[in-house]
Amino acid sequence: MTVLLAVSAWWARRSLRLRLTSAAALMISAALVGAACLLIVWLRMSLITDLDQTALQRAQVVAASADADNLAPVLPASGSGDTAVQVVDARRVVRSSSANLEGRPALFTFRPSLSGTAHTVHGLPLSEGGTWRAVALESGDDDPLTVYVAVSTAAVDHNLAQLTVGLAIAVPPAVALLTGACWLLTGRALRPVEALRAQTAELTACDLGHRLDPPPAEDALGRLARTLNDLLARLDVATRRQRQFVADAAHELRSPLSSLHTQLEVAVRHPGSADWAARGPALIEESERLSRLVDDLVRLARLDARPRLRMRPVDLDEIVFHEVRHARRHTCVVIDQHSVSAARVYGDGDALARVVRNLLDNAIRYAARRIEVSLGVRDRAAHLVVADDGPGIPVTDRRRVFDRFTRLDGARTRDTGGSGLGLSIVRDLVAAHHGHIGIEDNAPGARIVVRIPATDH
Repeated sequence: MTVLLAVSAWWARRSLRLRLTSAAALMISAALVGAACLLIVWLRMSLITDLDQTALQRAQVVAASADADNLAPVLPASGSGDTAVQVVDARRVVRSSSANLEGRPALFTFRPSLSGTAHTVHGLPLSEGGTWRAVALESGDDDPLTVYVAVSTAAVDHNLAQLTVGLAIAVPPAVALLTGACWLLTGRALRPVEALRAQTAELTACDLGHRLDPPPAEDALGRLARTLNDLLARLDVATRRQRQFVADAAHELRSPLSSLHTQLEVAVRHPGSADWAARGPALIEESERLSRLVDDLVRLARLDARPRLRMRPVDLDEIVFHEVRHARRHTCVVIDQHSVSAARVYGDGDALARVVRNLLDNAIRYAARRIEVSLGVRDRAAHLVVADDGPGIPVTDRRRVFDRFTRLDGARTRDTGGSGLGLSIVRDLVAAHHGHIGIEDNAPGARIVVRIPATDH
């Protein structure tokens, strides 16, 4: 078993061209050897059938002579000396025979049949024994006689032996020739694969915009090339998005870090004039802004890594009530939750709490006086709506606001304290729960609607 595993492992490390050619050589060898064997068997059966017919015809001629009482003690030869004839009566006395069996006792023991079935006989004292095909026919009514005719298979055996030797000599060169052709054809067929490999090897992280040259044939290699090009396109988009994300993150981190650094540097250089009581709230605000930004960046990084959410039945209405109570402690904006009703979904409680929290933070940031939160189940889906009375979101920007680090002009700027990541996190978390998020008009303001599949248990 260990040897077989070692051989299998060694064979798996061989080149694809060698393995394909070897498999083709084995199949070619098996096919040629099988065809040669079938040819020999078929030819032998055909020749033996001819011998049986010859013996039967000779027996019929002799039987006709016996019926006419025209049998001579020695029958004349019939074309070939490899034919033996004996006519035997019921007492096993030889009445007539061919010249090559003259004076011999009865040599055949099998019974005659009406169809003249042939039998294989060995050991006749003729032509150094050998193998014979013999038939027996019965003739006469009063004194029945049995006519035995045997035909030697020496010529057939000799011809088949010559054919076998010829095939044994011809098959190996044919296998070698066809194997060489398979080696050349396999190399030619794998040439596009090698071209694709060479082009792929030349690609680097900076060359993801390049594409492979697909072969002209619409076959598996063509589909492979198109699939690789699609993969390169997705990698290119993902790489560009990652680079843009890093650049935007660095840009966003620079502002609070620069502000903190400047204020601390002024305080260190002028310790006597530093009013920590006055600078403290500003420093705390900047540090909180930096902390929120870092937290959002970490969460986005985890979402990009496709974490496994802890999915279980969750009461979404309880999460909404809890987040509304928490949000009311940090704002003077009125938050109306009277339209929140029971809704149970299958999801991650922490992730869904983050969704509600980000939606409330976004609404609080831009609401003028009032926020309305509603929740209900319709069409087997939980509908969560957070509406504010702020400046609203133009229709042309309602898809763009879910992109990372996106801020709209006017009221939605960096000065409001947002990092441009809240709605992006909400979109990714909702998508992870097989849900959908959209933005509608609230006249005035914006209505953000989240739909997540509901569950009864």
